[in-house]
Amino acid sequence: MLVAEMLKDKGDAVYAIRPDLLLSDACIELDQRRVGALMVCDEDRVVGVLSERDVVKAVAADGKEALTRPISDYMTKDVVFAAPGETVAILMGRMTDRRIRHLPVLRDGRLAGVISIGDVVKCQIAEATREAESLRTYIAAG
Repeated sequence: MLVAEMLKDKGDAVYAIRPDLLLSDACIELDQRRVGALMVCDEDRVVGVLSERDVVKAVAADGKEALTRPISDYMTKDVVFAAPGETVAILMGRMTDRRIRHLPVLRDGRLAGVISIGDVVKCQIAEATREAESLRTYIAAG
């Protein structure tokens, strides 16, 4: 399955936050949105990703003081992107190699959505289920 098809199924909602807001603001947003990462955008350009892991690292390094500092101090700046024409297998490899759980998707240079590891797993399970059902139908037809 292609990224574009996954986005069509799940939707293209993206939760973004500005890099100058405080880490405490990002924590509130992560909690309220019930997501594991926020895209950090300056205007319409992705400049980083802030994940729950980034928040934990920030607090581990700087204690509660981290919550009073800007998101830009702690966000992942080396953003790894996905493209609409890429396959789930490619995404799985990229996520595994880079140890990341969220990939922003760019279409024509613009943010088009976000694919999470949960989305990838859901897709793989659905595909395996379809294949198993096809085999059952084939075997039953005899």
